[in-house]
This record gives sequence, structure tokens and C-alpha cells, in this order.
Amino acid sequence: MSTLIDGNTDATMDITVLYFASLADEANCHEEKITVQQSTSLTELYEKLRQKHRFSRSQSELRVAVNDYFAKWADEIYDGDSVVFITPVAGG
Repeated sequence: MSTLIDGNTDATMDITVLYFASLADEANCHEEKITVQQSTSLTELYEKLRQKHRFSRSQSELRVAVNDYFAKWADEIYDGDSVVFITPVAGG
């Protein structure tokens, strides 16, 4: 389990992050269980993971889902949640 905590470690939560497509390639994994502060937002989470894995895509290029439902970047996340960052999909 990875830890992405800055500062106070008293109030933490464990979440699962799933990666697909180019993000899975860049992270070199498809799933990661991490511990973050309870106050961590989806935006902060992605930025921390972007720094850790050196993701090439900015947040503005992605969608986010929490527990299998599309979410807004401003939505809260909770202990035990599953988060997926979704890259653009080409199609016709």
C-alpha cells in the first residue's frame, strides 16, 4: 500500500485507484491501494499521483469516477472508495 500523506497523519483514509490505458502504462500498474488524508480532494489526489507517476495528462484532459459512477472533480471521497481516472476514448 502506498502512502500519499503530507502533514498530519491522524485522519487518514484508504482508497483504491484503478488505472487504464496510458495512465496504467505510465503508473506501471492497473491498481494501487493508497492512504491519504481524509481531507484530500480528487484534484489533490490526481496531482499527487501525477507527480508520483509522472503522468503526461493534465487533469483537464480526464474524467473521474468514484465507486463506478462518473463524478465531478469537486466531489468528496471517503475511506474505502474506488477512484478511476479516465482518459479520452477515440471512437466513431
